[in-house]
Amino acid sequence: MTNPQENVVWITGASSGIGKSMAFEWARLGYKVVLSSRRKELLNKVADDIRHSGGEALVIPCDIMEENAIENTVQQIILAWGRLDVVIANAGFGVFGNMEKLTAKDWNRQLQGNVTGLAITVKYALPHLKKTNGRIGLVGSVGAYLPSPNLGAYGASKAAVHSIGQTLQVELMGTGVSCTTLHPGFVVSEITRIDNNGVWHPELPDPRPSNLIWPTDKAAKVMVKAILKRKRNYVFTTHGKIFVWLQRWFPGLMRYIISKSPKPDS
Repeated sequence: MTNPQENVVWITGASSGIGKSMAFEWARLGYKVVLSSRRKELLNKVADDIRHSGGEALVIPCDIMEENAIENTVQQIILAWGRLDVVIANAGFGVFGNMEKLTAKDWNRQLQGNVTGLAITVKYALPHLKKTNGRIGLVGSVGAYLPSPNLGAYGASKAAVHSIGQTLQVELMGTGVSCTTLHPGFVVSEITRIDNNGVWHPELPDPRPSNLIWPTDKAAKVMVKAILKRKRNYVFTTHGKIFVWLQRWFPGLMRYIISKSPKPDS
């Protein structure tokens, strides 16, 4: 990837949050950026901002809950730009509620979005990434490592993302394609304001400690850097690294800390 101006990066969940900021960061580095999510009007705004800054952007709305939509998106990327160098499976959401209350519908929706949608995104991108010695970025969470009261389904889905990343790192050996699994701590997002049916509630408070929440542009820079360096597993924010370390070596202490922390509403 010595000539970024010829390289194409596809980001799912690119209409807001980390996905949006990563789009700006890749464009700043000279990459052609394909933007996908369900909200076309927001994608168009991101694309306009990239173009006004001198970059190239292509909007292809895609619902990662639909396999046909994912397959069609990849076909459109190749038709428009002829190649794919980086795919970032970023689209996802949280389903909240304690284990006693979560329904089969809740579990199915959470796993279909954060696990199946992510895996199928990679599936259809891979044939083209193999032609370019490309890169995969999977967006997980430090929640993959931690006990997550009221976030059991979300934590399980991100643990699955971690496992998928490990599997890909073995399956892709010798292909020239790398897989970087990214596990952020607290980063600015809409996740705590979206209910279990996908409805956005802007009035809901964010229970996460505000002094620990990273801005999305800061997160995007370290995520893009990790993908470019072909890191296999990247845990970040400072507090995220500390939490994961504590969970590994002092799990009882970590359980106590989390039990006393604010929790998302179920």
